[in-house]
Amino acid sequence: MSQACKRPNTPRVSVIVPIYNEQDTVSELCRRIEEALRDWGSYEVILVNDGSTDGSRTAINERCRQASHVTAVHLRRNFGQTAAIMAGIDVARGEILVPMDGDLQNDPADIPRLVAELDNGFDVCSGWRRDRKDNFARRILPSRAANLLISWISGVRLHDYGCTLKAYRRKVIKDLRLYGEMHRFIPIYATWQGARVTELPVTHHPRRFGRSKYGLERTLKVVLDLIVLKFLADYSQKPIYVFGGFGLLSILGAFVCFGLMVYYKFWGGKSFIATPLPSLVTMLFLMGFISILMGLIAELVMRTYYESQGKKTYLVDEVVRPYQAEEQ
Repeated sequence: MSQACKRPNTPRVSVIVPIYNEQDTVSELCRRIEEALRDWGSYEVILVNDGSTDGSRTAINERCRQASHVTAVHLRRNFGQTAAIMAGIDVARGEILVPMDGDLQNDPADIPRLVAELDNGFDVCSGWRRDRKDNFARRILPSRAANLLISWISGVRLHDYGCTLKAYRRKVIKDLRLYGEMHRFIPIYATWQGARVTELPVTHHPRRFGRSKYGLERTLKVVLDLIVLKFLADYSQKPIYVFGGFGLLSILGAFVCFGLMVYYKFWGGKSFIATPLPSLVTMLFLMGFISILMGLIAELVMRTYYESQGKKTYLVDEVVRPYQAEEQ
């Protein structure tokens, strides 16, 4: 990375923009961010080139040479939006992190409003595209269904998880690692850390250049990631509960089928081979036994994860010693 792209002082806000084949928007986007934050405070812009195949790399490097507050991060190939945001978080130096889309649909003028909410005592402020300028059937309707499902399962009530434009205090996501499409679930992860979450309606513009990189298949990915999220939320520290619970139910089902099999043999007038019950007994018992073994292996993996890295299964916000309490 060029030395010209770095600034010695620590900015208050880091704006993180994943870029994928958006060469026509880079210059205009940076100009709008500069207009929105020029008189507002210290900031930096992290442009993450997610393996673009057009002229985005050149456009990003050009902007980096023109402005000392712009940092360019070029990924070796296309890793996806979540990985690009994670790369931006790792490089960013600001106290407040603000990811946003690079297609000009998010409005940089909303950034000061989101950050102002953090000054009111919140740790996360999520953008809500209340008047969304997208195709209703392909984008808006699946998004609404997904938002309702996510809010119901997670217990964190937000209208628009899919809006990339959000503001986070660094402390609530500093140890966060993201995979898949899980950048949309950062407010849920932050809530697990004890963060206070709010949302604000933000402006959403129609796409002017290029085309959307996402379709209906993304909704399926979100559902699968949501299953992972629920598992991590409830069973990450005790995976035996989910694997073992399923295993015990399967073994119970095997005993029920075995009882029915015996009943039909002696009182129902049917031989063992006249029903599928023997196969069900075998299948259910094996499934249950294997599930319990998987749960034990998962327990060993989780203990290795925590103990080998010195990680704790809890988070401490503050420790007040007796002499400190007396001083206060």
